[in-house]
Amino acid sequence: MTQLAASEAAAPTPKVIYQKDLNDRFHCADCNDVVPNVIEDFAAGDYVCGNCGLVLGARVIDTRSEWRTFSNSDDNTDDPSRVGAAGDPLLGGMNHIDSTIISQRDGGSGTARDLNRLHGKATNSKNEKSIMTAFKEIQTMCERIGLSKIASDTAKQIYKKAEDQKLLRGKSPISIMAACIYIGCREQSLTRTFKEICALTKVSKKEIGRNYKVLMPLLERPTKEISLDSYVIRFSSALNVPQNVKRATSEVLKRAQDLGTLAGKSPISIVAGCLYFVNCLSEDADQKTAKEIAMTAGCTEATLKSAYKGLYDVRDILGKDLKMPKPESALPAP
Repeated sequence: MTQLAASEAAAPTPKVIYQKDLNDRFHCADCNDVVPNVIEDFAAGDYVCGNCGLVLGARVIDTRSEWRTFSNSDDNTDDPSRVGAAGDPLLGGMNHIDSTIISQRDGGSGTARDLNRLHGKATNSKNEKSIMTAFKEIQTMCERIGLSKIASDTAKQIYKKAEDQKLLRGKSPISIMAACIYIGCREQSLTRTFKEICALTKVSKKEIGRNYKVLMPLLERPTKEISLDSYVIRFSSALNVPQNVKRATSEVLKRAQDLGTLAGKSPISIVAGCLYFVNCLSEDADQKTAKEIAMTAGCTEATLKSAYKGLYDVRDILGKDLKMPKPESALPAP
């Protein structure tokens, strides 16, 4: 016990190292409180004593974030914390393309040009560049005719599948894009006709139809059938016809389908013929000409009149109880 006490007494005392306290502490010279009540007013750039109001510091730099991010909860998907454009899941591992740009300011030595060329070879393959260009073109064309983002993404997805399976060889890229956009519209039940896609892409209807058949095996399920009522809604809105005309057109269309009156005709001509049929029974002030309806529907006036002739032959059935200002007997002969 004596030896243990002696050894403990002989143990060296650890040397205490004193260092300068580098922590920033604000205290009010007037109040001199042990626990200072300092308020950080970053809006004014001041440190202020909360007890007496003495300004302890001025022109303070705000080191906090310039924004508060609520990207996960708000409807707005913009994330100010992100640098650069949002990643596109359709691109897979190609999101790095065009993400780095080397400055051209090198004093005319040509170093920046060489670095850009080497960087391009290291990051961008020819296939990746072509897909990126196609995606941008599809996006631009879809925005031009007011398609939704999901329809645009569907078109991009089909194009990428076609590229991966080497279905684009020997074909014009713009013709494949046109077919992809048409399929995207069909998948999302959007009423866009071949004629509209042709006018948008400057590709012939025959070529779009040929590529459409080539791309059909890429779809996991058959394309959705577009309801003719959606054409009625679209054309009626474009012509700004009264609500009773729109409702009566839908009823005439349903009766014509049940009778099989216009079997074998295109959906556009069927809807245009039904719309013209009801239009002739409306008030004179609300009536549209056959030319106006044909132009809105995207068909010729002769095609419209041909569909109307088939409807006129069964006018007693189609025009019964439509609750229109004029009876079916007032319909003009085709």
